[in-house]
Amino acid sequence: MTPTTGTAKTATGTAETAGTTAPAAALALGDDALVLSHRLGEWAGHAPVLEEEVALANIALDLLGQARTLLSLAGDEDELAYLREERAFRNLQLVEQPNGDFAHTIARQLYFSTYQTLLYGQLAQGNSVFAPLAAKAVKEVTYHQDHAEQWTLRLGDGTAESHTRMQRALDALWRFTGEMFLPVESLDGVDWPAMEASWLTSVSEVIERATLTLPEGPRTGAWSAGAGRQGLHTESFGRMLAEMQHLHRSHPGASW
Repeated sequence: MTPTTGTAKTATGTAETAGTTAPAAALALGDDALVLSHRLGEWAGHAPVLEEEVALANIALDLLGQARTLLSLAGDEDELAYLREERAFRNLQLVEQPNGDFAHTIARQLYFSTYQTLLYGQLAQGNSVFAPLAAKAVKEVTYHQDHAEQWTLRLGDGTAESHTRMQRALDALWRFTGEMFLPVESLDGVDWPAMEASWLTSVSEVIERATLTLPEGPRTGAWSAGAGRQGLHTESFGRMLAEMQHLHRSHPGASW
């Protein structure tokens, strides 16, 4: 996916139309991967250690590869990424949350990569159009999950400061996790209740091992649950999208 390919179109033209008529599941899963890839890419030059900068960049590239494949099932990947308006995106609100401190990035990754591992594991065993992608991606997201788990353990069972920050991050993002288990339109072959139960078991075990506490409170708040899939996003998403789409919109049709 490059910001310089394709024919120039208006922001409210073909791309937005494609976003409303394309396969819903491909858009939803593709937007999840695209948005989180961009968020992780924001760590370039800012990660706490050089090794972690490489690790986060690799995870971001894995997600970008998934996004390209998924969005291409829905239409022109560049148009869908760079010319849709905010309300046309169908990503989970979880993945658009700002990086915050490093603990927030890890908590977000723990919640989401555990979900992706379970989701792709089920899809890989089916015969839908998503099966080939899922069979490849499950290997990638299993690494993403392990990376997040190891950092959760290090931060949770580390210093008093790292413990406090990790708990604060888990608590802050907890309310966005319920949306992951609402059925995605046109995505067949997924046992959502079973997946949620497995997710809770996996995340709870990691949090307990990290000497942290499983957050309390609702995971399906009236405003947050399902809102991202409906095109309703949090305040930070608009700013992120403006940055992500700036080059393409500033030089429509350009190439080099």
